[in-house]
Amino acid sequence: MPKSEIISQKIIEIRGHKVLLDFDLATLYNTETRTLKQAVRRNSHRFPEDFMFELTKDEWNSIRSQIVILKSGRGQHSKYLPFAFTEQGVAMLSSVLNNEKAIEINIAIMRSFVSLRKFALTYEELTKRVTEIEQQFPDIYKALNHLMDSKQNRQIQEERKKIGYTK
Repeated sequence: MPKSEIISQKIIEIRGHKVLLDFDLATLYNTETRTLKQAVRRNSHRFPEDFMFELTKDEWNSIRSQIVILKSGRGQHSKYLPFAFTEQGVAMLSSVLNNEKAIEINIAIMRSFVSLRKFALTYEELTKRVTEIEQQFPDIYKALNHLMDSKQNRQIQEERKKIGYTK
């Protein structure tokens, strides 16, 4: 499976933001989650709330139950809640990690976010177009009924017995 597809599958929506979780990023960057978190905590001034946020216990439990993220035994009793990184947070993360692998993966992640945004826009445009077409249906039906009525009137006129002068 291409890297961009793998990344796209890991992007989830939390608090209205498309995000990647810290352990998914650590896997992509080929580093340990604790190393990634350590780098983020050392540079916390680079990660405002709209770049990165820590999940609440309820959010984490909800995600775990919906996506079945963790197998039993692996990380199930983690001491810290995961971080969620928005697109801007991922961009900042590559500067914090500052290695070739991080830059390469970051480019792939940015492309995945862009393709998701394009898909969302296309979906919105299609929804809008379908709504417009549905709103036009009553007008189309009226026009068709009018045409059918006028056609029936012509048939009735042609079927009538003509009186008067005929050729």
